[in-house]
Amino acid sequence: MSVLMNRNSKVVVQGFGGAGQREAANGRAYGTQIVCGVTPGRGGQVIENTPIRNTVEEAVKEFGANVSLIFVPAPFAADAILEAEAAGVPVIICITEGIPVLDMVKVKRVMKGSKSRLIGPNCPGVISVAEHARAGIMPVDVYMEGHVGVISRSGTLVYEAVDQLTRLGIGQSGSVGVGGDPIIGTSQREALELFEADPDTNAIVLIGEIGGTAEQEAAEYIKTMKKPVVAFIGGATAPPGRRMGHAGAIIAGAAGTASAKQAALRAAGATVVESPSNIGQTMLEVLQKAGLK
Repeated sequence: MSVLMNRNSKVVVQGFGGAGQREAANGRAYGTQIVCGVTPGRGGQVIENTPIRNTVEEAVKEFGANVSLIFVPAPFAADAILEAEAAGVPVIICITEGIPVLDMVKVKRVMKGSKSRLIGPNCPGVISVAEHARAGIMPVDVYMEGHVGVISRSGTLVYEAVDQLTRLGIGQSGSVGVGGDPIIGTSQREALELFEADPDTNAIVLIGEIGGTAEQEAAEYIKTMKKPVVAFIGGATAPPGRRMGHAGAIIAGAAGTASAKQAALRAAGATVVESPSNIGQTMLEVLQKAGLK
C-alpha cells in the first residue's frame, strides 16, 4: 500500500514552465508517470517529451490524470487548484508559495466536502518510495525504501530528517509536505491518519512549526494512534509577532508557541526532540524500543 500516490498514479503538471519542466523530468526519471502538462494557449504542443493541453479537464479525459502538480504563479494558483478540483482530480499538490490568503479562503470553502484532496500550497510535495511515485520538488537521492513516514510543514526539514534516517539505515515509506502557509488543504492530523492506516508504515516523524494550533490538533489524534511518533517543532527561539520563514509560522497567542506545541505532543505520547539534528537518532531508539528495528 502507499499514501496518496502509487506506481499507477498519472500526474498532470499545471504550469509547464521552467520549474514544471524540470520536476516533470525528475519525476519521470524516478519512475513516475508524468502524462501531460497544462499551459493555456499551448495545447497540442509537445515540450520536453510531454504533451501539453490547455485545460486539466482535457488531461483527465485524454490521459486519465489523477494527480495534479501545480507550479502556477501565485496570483493564478488558486484558480489552478479550483480547475483541478472541478475536473475531478483526486489528489492536487500545490507547490506554489505566496498565494494570497483571501484566494485560499475561497479554495478552502469550495473544497469543503470535495472528493479531491489538496496538499499544500507552499509545500515540497508527496513521495511514495517503494512505488517510485513522486510529485513535488524533493531530492530523491536521500530517500531509501522502508517503513517510516515523514510529515512536515517545512520542505527543507523533510529532506534533513529523511537524510538522517537513511544514513542510519532507516528507510521510509514516503513523505508528505503539508505546507507552511496559514491556510492549507490537508492538515498534519489528516496526514497522520493516512500513515496510521498504511500497513507499510511502522512509525512516523512529524515536523511542525510555531504558529496556529495544527500540532495540538495532531496531538489529539496521536493519543489514539498505535504507531510511534517522533516530533520536532521548529521556531522555538522565534520572538512573538515575528514571522519566521513560512507565512504560517508566526506566534499569535500562547497556543502558537513551540513550548505549547511540545507540551501537547508529549502529553499525547509522542517523543519530542528539541533539535532537528536528533530526529534520526531518536527515531532509531524509538524503533529499537518498540522492536521494529
